[in-house]
Amino acid sequence: MKSTTFKKSIPAALTGIALVMGAQSASAGGHLSEITVAYFLEWPMPFQYAKVQGTYEEEMGVSINWVAFDTGTAMSAAMASGDVHIAVSQGVPPFVVATSAGQDLQTIDVAVSYAENDNCVVADSLGIDKTNAGELEGKRVAVPIGTAAHYGFLKQMEHFGVDISTMEIVDMPPAEGQTAFAQGNLDMVCGWGGALRRMKEDGNVLLTGAEKEELGILVFDVTSAPAAFVAENPDLVTAFLKVTADANEAWNSGAGVAEMLPVIAQDAGMSVEDTEATMATFIFPSVEDQLGAKWLGGGAQNFMLGVAGVFVEAGSIPAARDSYSSAVNTGPLEAVDG
Repeated sequence: MKSTTFKKSIPAALTGIALVMGAQSASAGGHLSEITVAYFLEWPMPFQYAKVQGTYEEEMGVSINWVAFDTGTAMSAAMASGDVHIAVSQGVPPFVVATSAGQDLQTIDVAVSYAENDNCVVADSLGIDKTNAGELEGKRVAVPIGTAAHYGFLKQMEHFGVDISTMEIVDMPPAEGQTAFAQGNLDMVCGWGGALRRMKEDGNVLLTGAEKEELGILVFDVTSAPAAFVAENPDLVTAFLKVTADANEAWNSGAGVAEMLPVIAQDAGMSVEDTEATMATFIFPSVEDQLGAKWLGGGAQNFMLGVAGVFVEAGSIPAARDSYSSAVNTGPLEAVDG
């Protein structure tokens, strides 16, 4: 098992999607001896226990190159170029941006739901909260464009009636945004995971996760893959999802937590305490739940259409697809369930 880190600017990532679409199918098919899987550091999940134990390689019969990314948009570009075969925990907004641009990606499971772990933070010095959020007009904010945090930012500003055209919006990955925020160079910053936890040391959120969900701001990630790879390697994809589902079940039942927690923490590059606190805000839906109406049985597809509409209105993407039904493939997950 190998691990590396991949970092790419969002503009370059989106350009890559448009330029190298045809490379997806070239990486798929045939009898693969190695695949590359994308994931995030400081984003602890049960699958990482199986990753460290080598369970994926054992069950799938291939070597896996695990690559850490900073954003879901960079994951899309890497899948477009054929450098990545499966992306774990890609945010729905970057997935929607890519598929709206014509990239043939498919959601193959719901990786995690985390309304409390993706948000925007306002500097304490401003004294701005949900009662006077209109004062954010004219302020400087760092947002990782095309991500779940970007979508949440747009929806929150819409809710509070803030004219974002008055704001200086800087495109930054969460870790970089958090550093600039701590240095006093930003009025507001948006992100997730460990970066969000550190952001809160210097500011406050406008809305809690529960308050965001009441506004229809769902926050969840998917496992995604190029459609050609899924079509040509269905058994491989099913085996991957089965290992993930087993790890989630061990975590959700509580039976595996004591053994899994320190292993996940080390792989995520976090302390055990921070890992435990972060994962307490995560929900890992069962396979049965994922296949239900709330998620891949229709809810996720409808949510994707809504996300696309928000991005079109904000000028972030030129157009939305008529439907995102074909961007979801439940076949491999149904095989796990069956």
